[in-house]
Amino acid sequence: MKTRWTVVAASVALAGLIGVSPVQAGEVVNRERRQQERIGQGVQSGELTAKETQRLEKEQVKIEANRKQALADGKLTKRERAELHKEQDRASRHIYRQKHEAQKQPGAK
Repeated sequence: MKTRWTVVAASVALAGLIGVSPVQAGEVVNRERRQQERIGQGVQSGELTAKETQRLEKEQVKIEANRKQALADGKLTKRERAELHKEQDRASRHIYRQKHEAQKQPGAK
């Protein structure tokens, strides 16, 4: 239970940090924030295990690092934006699948 709250707190903190990015990448940042919220909601509801959450969080950190690298020169090209959207689409599918798969219960057949 303590691990679950730690992950939720980390998700909320990361979501807060994501909000301080250049205006040019606003839609990308907003999507990162929404995906963080979806992960946090999955943790709170029990839809995500600690291992699943860790994997999804790692994917979000990678997307954020790619965004920062793309913005290192001060602009986000169409190609960079398209690549970030592709990564976010993939991450969104991963979040959906993990939240909606049936969790194996101890002793269940």
